[in-house]
Amino acid sequence: MAYSAKVMDHFTNPRNVGEIENADGVGTVGNAKCGDIMQMFIKVENNIITDVKFKTFGCGAAIATSSMATELIKGKSIDDALKLTNSAVVEALEGLPPVKVHCSVLAEEAIKSAIADYYKKQGIDKEVEMPCDCHDCACGVEH
Repeated sequence: MAYSAKVMDHFTNPRNVGEIENADGVGTVGNAKCGDIMQMFIKVENNIITDVKFKTFGCGAAIATSSMATELIKGKSIDDALKLTNSAVVEALEGLPPVKVHCSVLAEEAIKSAIADYYKKQGIDKEVEMPCDCHDCACGVEH
């Protein structure tokens, strides 16, 4: 299984690792099939994600997708962060082997879960649409 130089860089030198104390939103997601668990922490000021950190227990691709996803939403508005797709994470990493694309879905899900938690803590009544992680369906979501 060949990984791009970008994937290897984010795996060996992950960005934004750790947790944020008193985070405005925390999202924890996991995939029982592969055993990967991701936790995302966000700090939000004036609707902008000013800081984001992650903790991931999983394979190299899970760590790389978590790292890249945090880089892609840091400094962005909540609305822009909600538009982040797993495909955008894969593209930013210059590709992933097909059997590892589910890691990018998990990264998208972790971010959306953290934003949903932020909404809940702020008393904002907004639904956050989660990506499908069924891996073998005809739902139209790229897996």
